Amino acid sequence: MADGARTRTGPSRGDAPLTALPAELLDHLRPFLDEITEEVVRTIGVEIPEYARPADETYTHVINRGVAQALEGFLARLSGTGSDGEDVRATYRRIGKGEADEGRSLDSFQAALRIGARVTWRRVCELFEVHRLPPDVLISLGETVFLHLDEMAAATASGYTEARLHAAGELQQRRGRLIDLLTADPAVSPEAVADLARTAQWPLPREIAVAVVDLPEGSGSVRPIVPSEFLARFDGQPGVVIVPDPQGPGRERAVAGALRGLNAALGPTVSLDSGARSLRWALDALDLARRGVLPGTGLVRCTDHLATLLLFRDEDLVDALARQYLGPLDAVRPPQRERLAETLLCWLSCARNASEVAQRLAVHPQTVRYRLRQLEEVFGDQLRDPTAQFEMQLVLRSLRLRRPPQE
Repeated sequence: MADGARTRTGPSRGDAPLTALPAELLDHLRPFLDEITEEVVRTIGVEIPEYARPADETYTHVINRGVAQALEGFLARLSGTGSDGEDVRATYRRIGKGEADEGRSLDSFQAALRIGARVTWRRVCELFEVHRLPPDVLISLGETVFLHLDEMAAATASGYTEARLHAAGELQQRRGRLIDLLTADPAVSPEAVADLARTAQWPLPREIAVAVVDLPEGSGSVRPIVPSEFLARFDGQPGVVIVPDPQGPGRERAVAGALRGLNAALGPTVSLDSGARSLRWALDALDLARRGVLPGTGLVRCTDHLATLLLFRDEDLVDALARQYLGPLDAVRPPQRERLAETLLCWLSCARNASEVAQRLAVHPQTVRYRLRQLEEVFGDQLRDPTAQFEMQLVLRSLRLRRPPQE
């Protein structure tokens, strides 16, 4: 270094390792910024083809501006002007957001940053040869280059992550709204469903089924992980899952796997405008599972329990039928009343065959005949009325299902 050369002390911050740098070097480097910028942009376009967009003036301007700001920020750091580099970081956060918006990963952009650092470092080293600077200054400058590179990479990743999280949040909101439309009663227009499905990035199926699930309590509880093609909402109780094309290959297995270990119910397969019906049946089935009427663990499929769902659709009506047709049993003492009701249900279910009734109840045929004579005394001609027989059987089945599981 020439005697008496003017020097500038670099930033004193701990993140800037530069000690001292000749002012002449910075003054000589500054006029070459445009040339270095062009070389960096050109090299990026050659080595990373997806960034070569000569016909896109806006994109080219953004790339040029990003490289120029990075170099200007680098010089500001070297000169010790006190700049905190926020402008550069803001630019690279915007670039990261743009990469996310275009659906790319950050791999290519990180490669572009390395290219920019490589080209800049080569040009700076050429100036160092001219000025014959000592090795410690060269090392310190190299550390500053990589520090600057790391900050730009971090700012880009920050913008990228923020944009991806925002996009994921918006997408989830749209998908939650789509669940509302698909299960609305009355059904909304097909056009409204199709428009929202498009913005929610959800391919419209031909049919759907709605599942509901009891979620574990507690803020730290793990929520089910469902396939990406399902719509799911687990911010309330019960959780709701829309299964597209439930009859498709592997669908039933996927539903069972996703909801394994949880109490859940799967409604019937319906058209897109009948999701409310599938949801209603699934909710009914889940409620019956909670009460022990249906199996209380695992996935309950509504299609396996249609008769039970029908019987419990209006329990007040069943109670009215019970009063109308089973009222005479109230006059019988409780233990005997239960035995007669059990025998009556079995007799009606076995086409009124006393021998089969005895076999099913594991009692002597004579016992069955004795109970049937008692039933004849209680009900009289009702036992020979086909309509009464059918409705009595419905009521008896419903009452039997209502019994607590331990009985």
